[in-house]
Amino acid sequence: MATISHSSLAFTGASASDLFRSSKSHVNGMPLKALGRARFGSKSRGFAVSAKLRKVKKHDYPWPKDPKDVDPNVKGGVLTHLSHFKPLKEKPKPVTLDFEKPLVGLSKKIMDVRKMANDTGLDFSDQIVSLENKYQQALKDLYTHLTPIQRVNIARHPNRPTFLDHVFNITEKFVELHGDRAGYDDPAIVTGIGSMDGRTYMFMGHQKGRNTKENIQRNFGMPTPHGYRKALRMMYYADHHGFPIVTFIDTPGAYADLKSEELGQGEAIAHNLRTMFGLKVPIISIVIGEGGSGGALAIGCANKLLMLENAVFYVASPEACAAILWKSAKASPKAAEKLKITASELCKLQIADGVIPEPLGGAHADPSWTSQQIKIAINESVDELEKMDTQELLKHRNLKFRKIGGFQEGIPIDPKKKVNMKKKEGPIASKTSKEKLEDEVEKLKQQILKAKESSTKPPDAALNVMIQKLKKEVDHEFSEAAKAMGMQEKFATLRAEFSKGNSRDQLMDPILMDKITELKNEFNQGLASAPNYASLKYKLDMLKEFSNAKSLLDSKNKAAKLKQEINKKFEEVICRPDIKEKMEAIKAKLQDSGASSFSDLEDDLKEKLVETKKEIESELIDGLESLGLDVEVVKSKAKELSEQTSFSNFRSKMENLNEEINKKIEDVINSSDLKDMIELLKLEIAKAGKKPDVKSKSKIQALEQQIKQRLSEAINFSELKEKHEELMAEISDATKSPGGLDGGVNNEHAKDDSSKYDESRVEINCVTGEDNTKQMVVVNQVLRAASRPSGQVILQS
Repeated sequence: MATISHSSLAFTGASASDLFRSSKSHVNGMPLKALGRARFGSKSRGFAVSAKLRKVKKHDYPWPKDPKDVDPNVKGGVLTHLSHFKPLKEKPKPVTLDFEKPLVGLSKKIMDVRKMANDTGLDFSDQIVSLENKYQQALKDLYTHLTPIQRVNIARHPNRPTFLDHVFNITEKFVELHGDRAGYDDPAIVTGIGSMDGRTYMFMGHQKGRNTKENIQRNFGMPTPHGYRKALRMMYYADHHGFPIVTFIDTPGAYADLKSEELGQGEAIAHNLRTMFGLKVPIISIVIGEGGSGGALAIGCANKLLMLENAVFYVASPEACAAILWKSAKASPKAAEKLKITASELCKLQIADGVIPEPLGGAHADPSWTSQQIKIAINESVDELEKMDTQELLKHRNLKFRKIGGFQEGIPIDPKKKVNMKKKEGPIASKTSKEKLEDEVEKLKQQILKAKESSTKPPDAALNVMIQKLKKEVDHEFSEAAKAMGMQEKFATLRAEFSKGNSRDQLMDPILMDKITELKNEFNQGLASAPNYASLKYKLDMLKEFSNAKSLLDSKNKAAKLKQEINKKFEEVICRPDIKEKMEAIKAKLQDSGASSFSDLEDDLKEKLVETKKEIESELIDGLESLGLDVEVVKSKAKELSEQTSFSNFRSKMENLNEEINKKIEDVINSSDLKDMIELLKLEIAKAGKKPDVKSKSKIQALEQQIKQRLSEAINFSELKEKHEELMAEISDATKSPGGLDGGVNNEHAKDDSSKYDESRVEINCVTGEDNTKQMVVVNQVLRAASRPSGQVILQS
């Protein structure tokens, strides 16, 4: 039987679990370690079997149990040498921002004075203290009045402490956790477990580099989808074990390259947003630098959002906003101010919940002090949030974001903000019942009659309200009539064609005008057969009646106002001290002369009286012309009223002639293309506005001249001409008679003005209103001998 030979080994001290027993191999009591070192062999067969076990290093804690075991030469305490994040071998170069340049001169002076003191051995302590005080005061003044764009520059400062700098300063123990278990480990987001004042936290945040090499390694703090999924994995881990989550935000935004989009950058951010609202542990987010858009919000849906004093939080960077709105990144200071991205502004908007102070000069001036302020803020927030139960905590987080961007009801919107707002689609106004409308109309009529009888002011406001209401009712009735007649689609098509082919810069196409006229005639012909024709006619009649009453009321108010202004102007002129003095002097001279008539006066006094009269007339004319009135002075011989011929004989004849002329003009307009020309004139006037340019004025004048000429040609036919000549002859005879119209105008004067009387002045008023049911063209023929233009005052001397 084969035997196994082995070297003699000491088995003393071997435990039972280390002994290897086998009945088949007949090896008893051999320790496993000894077996590993033994040489198995058979002398008879000439072979040997050997086995060797690999030594494994005993696993230690990632931090020393005893702080005394820490190497005293390692800066940063217990933790720094246990992480890949190690202190820089070289100190970062000082970076001076543009707005900090005034401080450089003072700093240089202090250094020069100190160097001089060291070189010479003289005492310059007073000068150094004075300069240092000036420097501190300038630094305080500068950093207490920072603009938004200056805070953006501080938040992007290359020497600003990063996430890991703060974590190592505030935690006693910290272990970094890596990877999302689905891809690579994104270095732009760092996660880990750390303890602080006896509590265990899950820390996660964006990590920027401290120099160019680290920035390239960390991708400038811009995470890929793997970074957000790593943070998501740690959120689930913290939620499972009940660790509060503290996130540090410091990123210009998520990395937006093609590969990240292919790997689902948007989906990763959205998944984080949804998950954070359902986590059952307190979440605190701290913006330590810049928080850009969704890349920051992906780890920022917290119960408390805190910001360092010079941190910024934005949906778009000021440069991007300026490039979009002002087409230039140079407008970034203006964009930063309008975006409200600073900590103080965001606290006012209730987006941020608190501001963590920074030392003068920014967080990079004293990183340790800044870290301690962050630690205090975290402890206070966790103490507050841990008092809430799970449901209250979730509700608190939800309401924090629900209250952002509140709205107000019942407050009028600023007209400047309302310019580009979409018009509110309100409910279509319901049709007022005929009985109710008739009652309202009757009440308003009674009010107008009572005001007329009592000579009080008519109900102007009620009249305006009724006119607006009737306009809406008429529009509604027209829409129903068009729908009943099956013409709604035609109107819609024509309206679309009109809006497409017509603009403010060009006149209406004549073909389109013909289509509108044809459709209008077709609609008017079939309107009588519409089921609501009676209601429409009643409302149209009421609208016409109230519109006439309104125009009459407006003209009366205008006339009364003009009368008051004329009387006031007369009183101002007559009551002037110099005029009063002259009138009193003339009166005294007349009384002293003792003359009973003008012919009895001496020549000097006559001239003096005429001069004074002309001077007063001139002053009165100037005063009336300042009111925009056209003044004509008519010389006449004053006679007794009983001797003058009444003008009432000619008034009825003139009115009849005017009615015939108006009727003829309306017929001409309806039966010719004058209507199109008037529409073009109205369009040009609307286009020109209140201050037309030279080109628009010339167009308007040319169109008016063409319309006047066409109207003059149209009404210049034999019947009207004969009536006009007969009336003119009668007026001429009356003016030639001794008791003429003006009480004795001489024949020479009548002869001089006869040429004026033969011509008739045609005045055209295009009346355009909000009522689109009817466009009115009023043409008035005014005989110069029988009447005067409106707004004209005649002074008789």
